Amino acid sequence: MFSKIKTCATAKDIWERLTEICEGSDETKENKLTVAQQKYEFIKMKDGETMTEFDERFSAVVIELNSLGKEYSNRELALKVMRALPREWDVKTMAMRESKDLNKLELHDLFANLKAYEFELETRAEAAPSTSQPTKALDATTTEQCSPSTSKTAD
Repeated sequence: MFSKIKTCATAKDIWERLTEICEGSDETKENKLTVAQQKYEFIKMKDGETMTEFDERFSAVVIELNSLGKEYSNRELALKVMRALPREWDVKTMAMRESKDLNKLELHDLFANLKAYEFELETRAEAAPSTSQPTKALDATTTEQCSPSTSKTAD
C-alpha cells in the first residue's frame, strides 16, 4: 500500500489516492451501485433458508447500498422483505401490513417479529403428532365397523 502513496506530496493527495484505491473511481462506484440495486431488486428468501439467514443476507445488501449512497425508507424496506418471502408467509405479512405502521417499522423490528413467528411455526410443527399413525388407526376402525359392501367405498 505504501508503494502506491509514497509519491504523493500532501496529506490531501494521499487521502484522495487511498480513497480511489479502496473505493474505486466514479465509474467503479456506479457499477457497484448498479450491481447492489440488482441484488436488492431480485432478492428472495431461498427454500430451506431460515429467517436469520435471510435477515443477514438482506441486511448485507442494504448496508452495501447505504455505503454507496442509496437509502430506502422503512416502508420500502418492510414491503421489500414481505414481498421476498415465500407464499407460506402471506398470512403473516398481510396481518403485519394491516396492523403496523410500516413508515415507523424498523428493519430489525420487522425481522424480530418474523423470527418469532418462524419459531412459533417450528414449535407447533414439532408438537403436532405424526399424521400417518392416526390416519391408519382411523382407517382400521372405519373398516372394522363397516359391512363388506360399504368398506370398499370407505377405502
